[in-house]
Amino acid sequence: MCTMQVDTVLVLFCVCLMGVAGRSAHQRGDKLETYKQSRSRRETSRMDDGGAHSKTASPILKRGPDMTKSPMTKSEQLLRIDDHDFTMRPAFGGPPIPVGVDVQVESLDTISEVDMDFTMTLYLRHYWKDERLSFTSTNNQSMTFDSRLAKKIWVPDMFFVHSKRSFIHDTTTDNVMLRVYPDGNVLYSLRVTVTAMCNMDLSRFPLDTQTCSLEIESYAYTDDDLMLYWKKGNESLNTDERISLSQFLIQKFHTTTKLAFYSSTGWYNRLYIHFTLRRHVFFFLLQTYFPATLMVMLSWVSFWIDRRAVPARVPLGITTVLTMSTIITGVNASMPRVSYIKAVDIYLWVSFVFVFLSVIEYAAVNYLSTVQERKERKLRERLPCTCGIGNPDDAMCDPQITGYTTMDVNNIGNYGTAGNYGMPENGGRQERMFAQVVLGDPQLTGQVKRPGYVNIWIDTHAIDKYSRMVFPGSYVLFNIIYWSIYS
Repeated sequence: MCTMQVDTVLVLFCVCLMGVAGRSAHQRGDKLETYKQSRSRRETSRMDDGGAHSKTASPILKRGPDMTKSPMTKSEQLLRIDDHDFTMRPAFGGPPIPVGVDVQVESLDTISEVDMDFTMTLYLRHYWKDERLSFTSTNNQSMTFDSRLAKKIWVPDMFFVHSKRSFIHDTTTDNVMLRVYPDGNVLYSLRVTVTAMCNMDLSRFPLDTQTCSLEIESYAYTDDDLMLYWKKGNESLNTDERISLSQFLIQKFHTTTKLAFYSSTGWYNRLYIHFTLRRHVFFFLLQTYFPATLMVMLSWVSFWIDRRAVPARVPLGITTVLTMSTIITGVNASMPRVSYIKAVDIYLWVSFVFVFLSVIEYAAVNYLSTVQERKERKLRERLPCTCGIGNPDDAMCDPQITGYTTMDVNNIGNYGTAGNYGMPENGGRQERMFAQVVLGDPQLTGQVKRPGYVNIWIDTHAIDKYSRMVFPGSYVLFNIIYWSIYS
């Protein structure tokens, strides 16, 4: 009996607990439902407010679904690449397709006179229309691709005429961009470095101005199939303001268009990029012109050195000649072996001639001095007694043979003169020799007992004196003519 009462109490207690749990769950369900409804109302009101705000502030939120941005649509399917044969040009069999070109020069790297070429890095962009690539877009947005899609469609086959080597940059991937618009317009951009030939005229080097050209042309399509043109004329060529060269000043860039004819294939449109360069001359003034001028001036120092100082004058002349030869060799080593004379060659070789003539001048002075000394010795041998101005206190000669007396040079005009060789120059250095003889010997003069004097003028420094004026004057005149022609 007691056991049955206990079981009844437990059953009633469990029933009470289950009732309380059911009411709590129901209350929680009501609260969750209420929370969901309130959250839904808040999101609805926020969307309404956002839509109202987007009408006035942000148009981006108004964009509808666009097939070009859909991840479910492949670009090949959207552009219908598999439906067309892109080995053929657009509008094949019809009029030539116009392809506009513009270029942005990124850098002008090197210009070599030895190889006759230049290296340029540029962005080459092509513009054309291919209706086969048109697609549907609700917002007229373009699609941008890399080089992988560019290999599947038709692109212009451009190449650089007279190029030695060129390449498309491929770090970190191929620097190729393809942009397609819904109406079929295409932008194709490449980043290219090209080394092309530049025929330079070095006849005025290093005072020259060079004009080089980069030529762009289609390799396969003649002007009947493809018409190349600059998209915006001269404005199609843009350059970086930071472009600079060590030896040249870039004066201007400009563009032209011409037709090129090949006898086997026909006429082609060719685009030209011309740029004019003027060489900086200050480097060559310091390295070539100034040293050559100083060597010429150094060779003139020998004109003020006594002719008897052979160990001083000969090495000075030889040193300047060898130095000029070294300068000429150094300049020609960095230049191409052209068959015409350059401006720097004229200056260096004329300077070399001036230095060489200074050595020849001393040889002439030394030779003429030797000839005059020989004449003096012959005259001394013919005369019974000779006395020089350097030894006026010599002993008197035998009075039976000669009547010698010491005399003043200034009073030489008071006496009869038997011979006079050379005339003295004012301010010059002279070496004189006087001889007084008794001209009574009929074998010597044919006259009897009439005193006479022999006056010999030896002026071996006349050539040096004239050279001090002739050499500098001639070199200054040469410089005036040279710089007036080439500057």
